[in-house]
This record gives sequence, C-alpha cells and structure tokens, in this order.
Amino acid sequence: MKIVLVGASSGIGRQLAETLEHQGHQVFGLSRTTGCDVTDWDQVTRAVQDVRQRWTTIDALICCAGIHGDLGSAMESDPHAWMQGTQNNFASMFFPIRAFYSLLTVRASSHKKVICFSGGGATGSRPMFSSYAVAKTGIVRFVEILADEWKDQGIDINAIAPGAISTRLTDEVIALGAGRVGESEYAQALKVKNGQGGSIEKVAGLVQFLLSGDSDNITGRLFAAQWDPWHDKTHLRRALEVRDFGKLRRIAE
Repeated sequence: MKIVLVGASSGIGRQLAETLEHQGHQVFGLSRTTGCDVTDWDQVTRAVQDVRQRWTTIDALICCAGIHGDLGSAMESDPHAWMQGTQNNFASMFFPIRAFYSLLTVRASSHKKVICFSGGGATGSRPMFSSYAVAKTGIVRFVEILADEWKDQGIDINAIAPGAISTRLTDEVIALGAGRVGESEYAQALKVKNGQGGSIEKVAGLVQFLLSGDSDNITGRLFAAQWDPWHDKTHLRRALEVRDFGKLRRIAE
C-alpha cells in the first residue's frame, strides 16, 4: 500500500512507520522534521504536490500527530495557549485529510483507508487536559461525519484510541508534576514510563487490521486498541451489529 503517515518522526507515529515499512508498505512521512508543519495549510498542500511527484494515488492516510497543549485547570489556563493547543490538534488531522482527499478519491480496485488517532478524554471527562480532550473528541465526531459523507465513495475512515503508550507526552506529564496535571494522571504517567502502559503491538495490530480488506465497510467508528475485540473478527462483527458501537452518543433510555 501507498500510505501517507502524519506525525511520523516520533512516538507512536515513528514506530508505526517502521512497522509498516518492514511489512512492505510504502510510507511517506509528514512531520516538522521532514519539513512539513501539518498545522499549516500551505505546508500541507505543498506536501501533497511532493507526494504527487511519486504517486498518482494513495491507498491510506494515517493521522497520529498531536500535542497536549496547555495542561492544568481550565480556568487557570492561558486562553491563547488553550485555544492554540485545541486548534493544532484538530488541524493536524483536518488539514491532511482535506488536502489528500483528491488522492484518496482516485479510483482503485480496493477500499481506501483513513485512520485518525484520538486519545484520552474523547469518551469521558479528563480534568486538567481540557484543551487536548476537547480536540480529540472533535476528531471522533468528525470521523463519524466523514463516514456518512463518504458512504458511497469506497473510503473507510475510523478513529483509534491507542491507550497509554510511553511517548514524549508521557515525559511531559511527569515533568509538569502532580500539582499541574493531578495526582491520578501523574501516577498513571509514572506507571506507563515504567513499562506498565499499553502495548504498541496492539496499536500496530489494529492499524494493520483497519488497513486490510478484512475491515472493508467498517467505517465511522472509534476503536480502543487495548480493549476492543478487533482481533477477533467474529466477536467484532457481533459488536458492530450494535448500531452505536464505537460512536459518541447520548444514552437516553
């Protein structure tokens, strides 16, 4: 597959890029270190032209760039920093999808795939991480909307909650300390840093599943890499019979 991977220079993105290339996929990585700030629309559109020089189409787009933004109590945050974090997290997903859409819609014999990384706070309250959580929630809803808009286009789009994986974001939480992020978040970050976090292998496995033909027509869902039954196809199909499985919904009954 020809894959554009956003956020390929560090953390989960870098590990995914290495895994996918090892499996024989062609990966075009986008990040600041490769000369593309994916929160800058002009830079992303230039990256599309770079990809067009190599490929006439792409098979998949994976968006896993992200920052914490301003952490701490929402009412004690710097308003501009708070908004900047929210905008950056959303832009790093929206801009690449919007820019690479034309390459995704070039006809092919198989489904095209888009995978967006969500994160902690998308499905429940996450105090002290409001800017980050709000953006990640917006990403999940946007995935649902695009799944509906693209229902006849042969493009599957889904979101992934990777779980607590040790990255630079973990280091950031530890450096800020319990006074800034809260006792539970700080304790969790220490556990993750000490090897008690989620499995990157499960994240990679879920990505591989969502890129494969086995996931054709599964779209508009949020999957938890560490907990959902994505690896058990029979179980997963049963779960998907529940109309709202993996979606943001208000339960009213």
